[in-house]
Amino acid sequence: MPIYIGSTKIKNIYAGTTKIKSVYAGTTLVYALGLYYYKTATALSKARYGLAATSVGNYALFGGGQASSYSDVVDAYNTSLTRSTPTALSEARYYLSATTVGDYALFGGGYSGSGYSSVVNAYNTSLTRSTPTALSAARRRLSATTVGDYALFGGGTTGTYSNVVDAYNTSLTRSTPTALSKARYGLAATSVGNYALFGGGYTGSPSAVVNAYNTSLTRSTPTALSKARYYLAATSVGDYALFGGGDTGSYSAVVDAYNTSLTRSTPTALSVARYELAATSVGDYALFGGGYISSASDVSDVVDAYNTSLTRSTPTALSATRYYLAATSVGDYALFGGGLRSTYSNVVDVYAV
Repeated sequence: MPIYIGSTKIKNIYAGTTKIKSVYAGTTLVYALGLYYYKTATALSKARYGLAATSVGNYALFGGGQASSYSDVVDAYNTSLTRSTPTALSEARYYLSATTVGDYALFGGGYSGSGYSSVVNAYNTSLTRSTPTALSAARRRLSATTVGDYALFGGGTTGTYSNVVDAYNTSLTRSTPTALSKARYGLAATSVGNYALFGGGYTGSPSAVVNAYNTSLTRSTPTALSKARYYLAATSVGDYALFGGGDTGSYSAVVDAYNTSLTRSTPTALSVARYELAATSVGDYALFGGGYISSASDVSDVVDAYNTSLTRSTPTALSATRYYLAATSVGDYALFGGGLRSTYSNVVDVYAV
């Protein structure tokens, strides 16, 4: 039950500088702060698409991408949504991937002016950049996620499909666990409980394969996606890893959910079928935003949200339609940045809880 002053809904209540998320009168909930569209933050310092995003400490990072040329730019947003521009990537590239392990945000792989990249750049909680051991195989269109003490980069392409998985521990030491069971690119990755999951992708045809890695990096192969697809997006909320959208030869609205036991279910589909969308989570919500429908005039601004019970809602849309965007979260904010429609985008849309 929201609180109103006159006809105005109150979105935030503070005690000092602390945001109050719920207010009870006895056992009755009288105010609950849910998910809502917050605003557009300061734009990226450079418009671009095919960038990657992750968060470390008090910062959300957007790195790489392409506009008129390959980009090495990294934009950082703190928990107040103030933008800064830390040291650039050591190599300009796009179609890279990013994840975070321990005190480091890692950006790995991609495609640069010199070809497929194996470069990995790490940013610590002070946004100081380092360059750990490169990936064991250069590739773009890979995917990344983290489980336990390991950041994993899996799949990708160099013109041929890759099944390589590279793992980095909290000291940034690289190892190479068992490869994916099927080489593919355009896959998606996320984590739930004690498992990192890599799902979907393309290997001559759309794939439904899901590979799981536990905290010891032992690989298993749970139930496949309910529909084979690539260029999908993935994120996690509560006890569920979600894989949404994608390309099956046509555009997909399917969402597959895996719980902490890797049992698959299929919640309500996305409200709009699309691929090349982005996903992230904030609070008790997983968000899927943007994507490509059928033509430059049919790029999506839709955001679908799933709560911890997998109930779907559709908050206010992005301020600009786009695909090839990236998403991550920091503090109480989910950020969707960059992308492409008919021109390159520097827009950053923010959702809050």
